[in-house]
Parts: sequence; C-alpha cells; structure tokens
Amino acid sequence: MFKKMFKKSNEQQIFAPINGKNVALEKVPDPVFSQKMMGEGIAIIPQDGNVISPVNGKVVQIPETKHAIGLLADDGTEILIHVGLETVGLKGEGFKVQVNTGDTVKVGQPLLEVDLDYIKLHAADIITPIIITNSKELDKHFTFTKEANSKAGETIIITI
Repeated sequence: MFKKMFKKSNEQQIFAPINGKNVALEKVPDPVFSQKMMGEGIAIIPQDGNVISPVNGKVVQIPETKHAIGLLADDGTEILIHVGLETVGLKGEGFKVQVNTGDTVKVGQPLLEVDLDYIKLHAADIITPIIITNSKELDKHFTFTKEANSKAGETIIITI
C-alpha cells in the first residue's frame, strides 16, 4: 500500500489552458482536428480570452498570426493550443501574445490574451483544440477528462 503512495509517477498531466466547456476532439467542426490528423487531444469552448500554460516547459512556436502557441513540455510532450477555427485568416487581430519563442513557462503562466468577441465575429468558431502533436510517436496511453467544464490551471484535461 505505501509503495504506491511514494512511487514517483511517470504520468504527464496537462491542465486546461483556458476556462470553458470541454468537448471531445471528434466533435470539433474541422476534419484536421476531429480526424486527429495533427494528433490526440481535446477541445474547449472558451468562456474568456485568457490562455495560460497547461504544462511546465518551453514555448517553441508562435506563428505570425498569433492564433496558436506550440509548447514543449519538460517530459518531451509537444502541445499545440489552437485558438478558434480559421483564425489564421485574422492575421493576428484579436490576439495579444504574452510570451516569446524560447521562453520557459510554468503551469498557469499567461501565454495569450484573446478578444473572444472579435473572434466570434470574424472566425468560423471559437472552439479551441489542445493537441498533442507528437502523440503518434509517444506510444503512450492518453486519458481525457470526464469533467464537463474546465478551470484554467486547475482542471487536468489530459493525463499521459
């Protein structure tokens, strides 16, 4: 019994990067995400525009269009937070990045401010997929939250 209590876990926990309603990736109205072409994951319909780091790691990608952020977790898990659908066409409007490529981040650290009202008006959807882009190479099991809603930095949405 005590061995289990003190055994170090090899699990990686990915916390919600934004407050909102959890949605299975298969229900995202975009085949690139719903058919898991980019990898395993989950999506959140955001309630606000504050995007925080879901893991301890490093910022590895911020496109010029600011609609997404790529992270490399300390354990090697690659995570993409893609805010909204067809938001690349907004050319950065409605997004304010709070980190730089190469920055080290901790769970809960602000990454991005999003003007959700602007996104709702000008993009296809505000649903935000959180993708493990190297899920096929990891050869690990993924468990997704059963919670209906997520609280940023508190709800564990994916356990690897």
